[in-house]
Amino acid sequence: MINISNITIRQGDRLLLENASVQISDGWKVGLVGANGCGKTTLYRAIRGEIETQTGEICYSSHQQLVFVEQEFSPEDLSQKILDYVLSQDKERAELLLQLETASPDEMAQIHEQLKIIEADTAPARAAGILYGLGFSQSEMSQEIREFSGGWQRRIALAAALFRRSDILLLDEPTNHLDLEASIWLEKHLEHYKGTLLLISHDTSILNNICTHIIHFDHGKLVLYTGNYDNFSRTRALRQDILSKQAEKIAAQRKHLQSFVDRFRYKASKAKQAQSRMKMLEKLEDVTLLENDPTTIFSFPPVNVLPSPFLSIEDGVAGYGDKVVLKKLNFQLAENDKIALLGANGNGKSTLAKVISGRLPLLSGSRKVSSKLKIGYFAQHQNTELPLDLSAYEYMQTLMPDKTETQIRAHLAGFGLNKEKALTQIAKLSGGEKARLLFAAMTYDAPQLLILDEPTNHLDIDGREALIKALNDYSGAVILITHDMHFLELTADELWLVEKGQCKKYLGDLADYREHLLLKSQAVCKEEKNAKEKAPVAKGLSWQEKKQLQSTIRKLEKEMSQLSLEKVEIEKKFQALLPTDELIALQKRLTAVEQSLQEAENNWLSVSEKLESNY
Repeated sequence: MINISNITIRQGDRLLLENASVQISDGWKVGLVGANGCGKTTLYRAIRGEIETQTGEICYSSHQQLVFVEQEFSPEDLSQKILDYVLSQDKERAELLLQLETASPDEMAQIHEQLKIIEADTAPARAAGILYGLGFSQSEMSQEIREFSGGWQRRIALAAALFRRSDILLLDEPTNHLDLEASIWLEKHLEHYKGTLLLISHDTSILNNICTHIIHFDHGKLVLYTGNYDNFSRTRALRQDILSKQAEKIAAQRKHLQSFVDRFRYKASKAKQAQSRMKMLEKLEDVTLLENDPTTIFSFPPVNVLPSPFLSIEDGVAGYGDKVVLKKLNFQLAENDKIALLGANGNGKSTLAKVISGRLPLLSGSRKVSSKLKIGYFAQHQNTELPLDLSAYEYMQTLMPDKTETQIRAHLAGFGLNKEKALTQIAKLSGGEKARLLFAAMTYDAPQLLILDEPTNHLDIDGREALIKALNDYSGAVILITHDMHFLELTADELWLVEKGQCKKYLGDLADYREHLLLKSQAVCKEEKNAKEKAPVAKGLSWQEKKQLQSTIRKLEKEMSQLSLEKVEIEKKFQALLPTDELIALQKRLTAVEQSLQEAENNWLSVSEKLESNY
């Protein structure tokens, strides 16, 4: 159990939590929700012992292993191969393997028994499975960490945290650097987690599908709700409704009593009754309504309608230099199209978005665009390019030099950036406020097409809901890339799948796509159902080749089973009192068996991946 008792936490002059308490039982999966800046990440730091609370305490058993995602890699870590690094995070396994190198024959038996208890023999396969689920191919697992970008390095850090044995797991926005495919895999993985999970997320899909409880940061207090996020929302709304009706009833009573007092307090014949009602007035208690978090605003300006289609690409080939990423691109865009791009990271979604926006010229083919088309582009890492030394107003002034101060301020206000925020230096704005500034910057000239590449990463739940409403009210076209399934469900009318170098319309819905990804991540190879009219499977391996791979997998599984049994039998023999030369021979045989088992596991993973990729 995690016991948070009467804690007070300040951040500078800001009071984040005041005498806040909550108890979290073992095995709960708890979502932490609240507006940006309310103190969720700060609470994590307090749980980890990185900061002290001003009052109160946070307690959990010293025997419980607490794990969180490391934020940075050391220089030594960066030179490690990905799979080796993840395996090294199992400190107990690493220490036992190190001890084995210098252990005596008697000690070897004990070490092997302990390795068996912690399932060390399956560790490479488990680590590889996690990395595969998070989007790494087998060949990438043998590359050094330094070869990958910051976003992919964060995936490696997440994989390491998921691989480690833990009783308490802290995850802070784990899906922010994942694509939809990896997010769905993570959700399924966390469903089977046996420990206590504390999850900070603004993705309502994962909060609904994973969480057994919700803790709401409610103006300095921690309020616990049973159930998932939707249940929390309903319960809180119901409480607010009950309190509102109670407040209205008391207000009516107060008005009635006060009216009587005002009329008769100075009449001798009614003085006693008036005094009685004055006492009743004093006893009426005020009802405190639940405070709502500040409302987030998004308001896109109306657009001038263009003849359809206003953009078309024919026989397009896209890429960088000699490298072709996408080919056979043929599509048109028209007014009010709301299109979501699906596909794993690296398949070319961002490349396609750049081609549509005109930021990346086609290698061949044609791109035809209306001369009056204006495009707003929200790039995933664009907030790093903002002029941090300027205020929001000064930045917008550079984009809107012909507009008055009133017009500029009104436009910023349409994205929740009021007078104070408009004059705040951009460097001091929160991530969500910078995101809203980017939306203000990309829409000031009323574009007819919005291209949004992961627009929700820095938005809290209210911000995401506000953006959903704004996009649904927007009369222009939208191209959307996001890992947020809830966001997709409520905004996209059409799905395009970017896969295997092509972009095609996906004929199923998001539920179909989710199911497809879950089957793929579990290495379950099933034919898609014709009744759902899904897109045809691209040609790959022949039926005979698939059967051959399935046969190879069965043989490898049989070999792995036999080697595992032989390994157990050898380890049992270590417990007997044997001559030294027999112990040495046993150790050599055990090493050979372990190496064969490792090779068989690697081969099984490789063949399984090849088979999966052709379903």
